[in-house]
Amino acid sequence: MGKKTDMVLSVADMAGTVLFAVEGAMAALRGGLDLFGVMVLSFATALGGGVLRDLLIGAAPPTALRDWRYPAMAFAAGAATFAGHAVVGQVPVGLMTTLDAAGLSLFAVAGTEKALNRDIPPFSAVLMGTITGVGGGTLRDIMLAQVPAILRVDVYATAALLGAAVMTAAIRLGVAPRYAALAGGGACFALRMVSVWRHWALPTAMGLQG
Repeated sequence: MGKKTDMVLSVADMAGTVLFAVEGAMAALRGGLDLFGVMVLSFATALGGGVLRDLLIGAAPPTALRDWRYPAMAFAAGAATFAGHAVVGQVPVGLMTTLDAAGLSLFAVAGTEKALNRDIPPFSAVLMGTITGVGGGTLRDIMLAQVPAILRVDVYATAALLGAAVMTAAIRLGVAPRYAALAGGGACFALRMVSVWRHWALPTAMGLQG
């Protein structure tokens, strides 16, 4: 992939880092954690998925530890959220849902691209993109002693999976990487937002019995 594409996806990765760090900080504030707890959850939510992906594809040490900008952005976003918690708390739920969907989309395509760049097979690259998108949120929920959102009925991981699959398929069909990333990110964002709007959910065993 060219330098311009790498730059675009790097920006997407960093934007997703900031968005997820804010989300992690807000979850920590809702859980009554102190400043240290807020910073820890900001870091874990923003970078947990990327760290896990890098370890799985053999990119060690993970980018989050090699590039100081990633932890710096996560901690700065967490600190800013803590300092402005009164204002942040007034942000409409719909806007936060939109920002979360945007972060999920950015991470899904950035994670897929990193896996493909290391010659990971397409199917595995799709899984790596999905892990990048949902790994941090899963770690956040575990640290807050909650059942991870991706294990519940919400259409969340499915959206990341779709975005990663669309991007991978587009590249395999010869679409330019930057446009493949746009297609994948758009598919992820669209499915996530439509599922919230239409209240879509994956079936459960209890639902099937009913």
